[in-house]
Amino acid sequence: MPLPRILKRIFGDPASSRKRAFLKSLDLFRDLGFVELGYLVENMHSRTYHEGEVLFMEGDIGRALFILESGQVELTKTGPDGKSQKIYTIQSGEFFGEMALLEQLPRTATATALEKSQIFLLYRSKLESILNYHPRIGVQIMTHLAQLLSARLRRISSAPGGMPAS
Repeated sequence: MPLPRILKRIFGDPASSRKRAFLKSLDLFRDLGFVELGYLVENMHSRTYHEGEVLFMEGDIGRALFILESGQVELTKTGPDGKSQKIYTIQSGEFFGEMALLEQLPRTATATALEKSQIFLLYRSKLESILNYHPRIGVQIMTHLAQLLSARLRRISSAPGGMPAS
């Protein structure tokens, strides 16, 4: 008996297999199983950004997590003098904009593709749906986000001039 169409598309498609393998390599999704990764692939948007293209602007309302599969993206912030200041260059395999999954607040930086970049987007609305219908996937993602944010806070608080540790 042939696989239903959706299963064939999720599990029989080489592009889906490549995406699953890439996502499995990321700490954010490391604890998800084969079927869960397939479901996640189906719920993520894939987009190519070209050199110089802006992914989002500082002040935009965040609605998605960005995962860089290939290319480079630069994060910049407007300094007190009104000029753009480089914060960080995102490399393949890194994700950014994760705060948009937790709350819809203005972005704190601008993201610009430095070269042709392939990016996966996980929209907050999709994550909310995943939390409702596939709670294990949602809980794994939220757990890893909480661990990431906790590690960042520890780094900041232990840096000279950082926040006091709680």
